[in-house]
Amino acid sequence: MQQSGVPYFSQWETPGMTLPVLAEGSQALLGDPLWRHSGAATIEEYARWAVNVCGMACLKMILAARGEVHPTLELARACTAYGGYVVSEIDASIKGLIYAPFVRLAADRFGLSAETITGVETSAISGLLSKRRFFIASVNSGIRWPEREPPSKGGHLVLVTSASQETIRFHNPSGHDEASQADVTLPLAVFDRFFANRGISIDA
Repeated sequence: MQQSGVPYFSQWETPGMTLPVLAEGSQALLGDPLWRHSGAATIEEYARWAVNVCGMACLKMILAARGEVHPTLELARACTAYGGYVVSEIDASIKGLIYAPFVRLAADRFGLSAETITGVETSAISGLLSKRRFFIASVNSGIRWPEREPPSKGGHLVLVTSASQETIRFHNPSGHDEASQADVTLPLAVFDRFFANRGISIDA
């Protein structure tokens, strides 16, 4: 498959932060020198949110494909206002991305046609992409190491830009190196091991 031509953005402002985050947790992000680009008011706000914004990174890439670049945390704040993230006042935990409010945000704020899709077979993704340009797919975050067996499916979002009956291509907001970040191409059978059979079909 050719390159998608879709701009790539990591969910971290410094794309190389994935391995430190895996080793140390969100505390590692307190050392991200580019954190201000996120739109966060403080580095603490950035570190708290960045581990939760794979979906916002996908939205950022979709909007960038049509020439708009929005700070990731600005998108997250807008999505929270729609109910796409639920922030606990008790322990400050963040729950989301919740698909239905995200779909409303995409339509209202950005004029994007989007639809939540569940029960979708991996082989049907190419058909979805014939109707809308992108598919935000729920996969296990371990897809950055496709040779490994994931402990479960889902929990992380990637932006699928192309699929055939044999292969699939996507941008992964938490890839740990160049090969696992932009225009990652995998056999459908490999992708299927990580894919939770749900996501958001979305147009630019």
